[in-house]
Amino acid sequence: MFKKMKHIKNEKGLTLVELLAVIVILAIIAAIAVPSIGNIVDNSRYSAVKSDAVNVLNAANIYFTDNSGETTVSVGKLVNDKYLESSGKIPGTSAATSATAASATDSIITKSNDGNTLTTLAIKYSGNKTVTFNAAKLTSINADTNKGSGNWTISGTGTAATTQ
Repeated sequence: MFKKMKHIKNEKGLTLVELLAVIVILAIIAAIAVPSIGNIVDNSRYSAVKSDAVNVLNAANIYFTDNSGETTVSVGKLVNDKYLESSGKIPGTSAATSATAASATDSIITKSNDGNTLTTLAIKYSGNKTVTFNAAKLTSINADTNKGSGNWTISGTGTAATTQ
């Protein structure tokens, strides 16, 4: 019987202090990793909205080629006329061609010799974070290097200013 007790005493295992040290290390790693993952998600959502805007402008190029007399088109019309399969996050419900006839929530593309422009209301891309396109051209959208970390306005001048 004493031999059995002696054998139990010699077994190796983790002490409570060692176990607590491992838990603390894991908690520190989690505290560092979770915010980083959140930023990655916000950045990808911001980039997705910019990609949607590029798709809308490319569809408008085709529309203006087919309808050379038109100077504006709504995103809703591009979708209804099958120039665009989906507008993604870019608001577009009206089938009107003129900017004044389109609904107040629709996005408008205006034909221009130096590049078509997209104008939208604020588009939520993550929580309360928004991006607004204010006469934004394809070049200004592609030149934008901001990440999804706030409220941004992309304008035709190629700058993205925070609107917090």
